[in-house]
Amino acid sequence: MPILRPALAVLALAAFSLAAAVTLAPEHAGPPPERTPAQPPATGSRTPSMPAASHPFRYSKSSYDITPLDRSVVAELAKKLDPEAYRVTQKAGTEPPFCGGLLANKEPGIYCCVVCGLPLFRSADKFESGTGWPSFTQPFDDAHVAEKVDRSHGMTRTEITCARCDAHLGHVFDDGPKPTGRRHCLNSAALSFVPATQPLPEASRPVEMQVAYFAGGCFWGIEHYFQKGPGVIDAVSGYMQGSVSSPTYRQVCDGDTGHAEAVKVVFDPKRITYRRLLEAFFAMHDPTQLNRQGPDFGTQYRSGVYYVDDAQRDEAQRFIAELSARNLFGGKPIVTELERAKTFYPAEEYHQDYIVKTGRACHVKNPW
Repeated sequence: MPILRPALAVLALAAFSLAAAVTLAPEHAGPPPERTPAQPPATGSRTPSMPAASHPFRYSKSSYDITPLDRSVVAELAKKLDPEAYRVTQKAGTEPPFCGGLLANKEPGIYCCVVCGLPLFRSADKFESGTGWPSFTQPFDDAHVAEKVDRSHGMTRTEITCARCDAHLGHVFDDGPKPTGRRHCLNSAALSFVPATQPLPEASRPVEMQVAYFAGGCFWGIEHYFQKGPGVIDAVSGYMQGSVSSPTYRQVCDGDTGHAEAVKVVFDPKRITYRRLLEAFFAMHDPTQLNRQGPDFGTQYRSGVYYVDDAQRDEAQRFIAELSARNLFGGKPIVTELERAKTFYPAEEYHQDYIVKTGRACHVKNPW
């Protein structure tokens, strides 16, 4: 069965009217490929925040916002540091060996950046290296610590810095113990320690993520363009609203399970609102087509918004009512179903990031 073809011209007009911020992508050249992925594409697995995203926000696998801070913000944070912490983090200084206050610390907890609060290392990964500086085998999250070449003092070393605020932390060497074989050599002055018995301060907490679910025909394109949303942490293709547990793609295609091809969107509500996700979703597909999108037909291709709470339900109801009142679809009624979300089952791995993996075209337009 072929994938969706470019949306109707009237939908393009509707998408333009939804929000001034929506920019429609040019139509894909050439005919769409046949949608027969019998053989999974041989490519790597997916991770949150795919590099295809067009926005500047970055999130780690640990669900932390690691978007680089503006230098003016870092400067304000640095004003609160004591002189030694300022010298180390802002001037790439090094404290004398065996003098750091955290060298002998054996208490369970998390070591965070003294400037911005990002968690950097765990006490479970701390070891006695005998060098005179706190040493760790691995970071709290690899994405939280950046590495760069340091050729100062007549030698070549690998400097490590905070990925969020670029504070100098120390250096990393390949002479550590198993299992990593690495020694992250830190300055105590670059760290703030939070004992396991105390709650993490706000600056050291992960993003309070929210989840939304949408179905708009073939999930390849819907997933692909939701991943580009500013504040979207992840988007996953899957099946939901059906009657069979853990359905396969073939079962869903047979039309007997009642599932819709849907996309789970994990987002940061501080970066993007649920309303903005709704705007993007209704710009991506034609909500007036019943149980189909273009040449793809069947109940699995239906249009749906599946809410997780009353707030999402009310927001979606208001938005759909607004669209209907504005008569954006040439008099055609919106047939998008609005239901409470049932169990979401991730689709097979070869469906995840399918457009990125294969380079195939898709009818869905970029709503950002």
